Amino acid sequence: MKTLLLILSLFCLSIVSLAQPADSATYLAHVKTELNAVWPKNRTINLVFHGHSVPAGYWHDHEVHTLESYPNLLLAKLKAQYPYAVVNVIVTAIGGENAIKGQTRFESDVLVHKPDVLFIDYALNDRFSDIGKVREAWEKMIQSTQAQHIPVILLTPSPDQRLNILDDKNLLEPYVQLIHQLAGQYHTGLADPYTSFKQIAKRGELTNYMSHVNHPNKAGHEVIVGELLKWFRK
Repeated sequence: MKTLLLILSLFCLSIVSLAQPADSATYLAHVKTELNAVWPKNRTINLVFHGHSVPAGYWHDHEVHTLESYPNLLLAKLKAQYPYAVVNVIVTAIGGENAIKGQTRFESDVLVHKPDVLFIDYALNDRFSDIGKVREAWEKMIQSTQAQHIPVILLTPSPDQRLNILDDKNLLEPYVQLIHQLAGQYHTGLADPYTSFKQIAKRGELTNYMSHVNHPNKAGHEVIVGELLKWFRK
């Protein structure tokens, strides 16, 4: 009986370990090797960002601050860390879009760029759609990416100040949990700026990181960059 219980316990532990996001220390190891390569052994690395208005760089009054958005701020940080690398930042994000719509153009607009790493950021807008359909859309994008052996990093959302992100019953929360679940289920990368923004909200400083009710300013984008950089540490 004790042997059976031990076997069941080990089995349960193995299931739990399989349902974890990827390890940031090893997940992008081959990409980091490529980023460290020196001419003539280096090649162009494509980082593709798929999502809505935040990765696209929208601020207040529909202004688009491309160079102060997190994809390009990440590029600047990576170039400081990997001075010999040739890195393309490719943004396929569309303001106002959700994952359901983003999935329909995934093959033609995203995978065509041959990403070395793909980042997906849709939850902020997904909250207005049926969570079952949202899950299906995220899963299709993840599965298509993994079928081509491309590492993918899922992002939790930045805030919308109309919601109290410190309230676990706010409308974003189920979609945040969905992203965590998908990262574990598919063993993808997970970047979690939402948790960082919750810590900022606890300090009563959230407005200092927002350019608009639902768009971060440069400081807010830097918070997201901080979470993404964890995947590129040497």
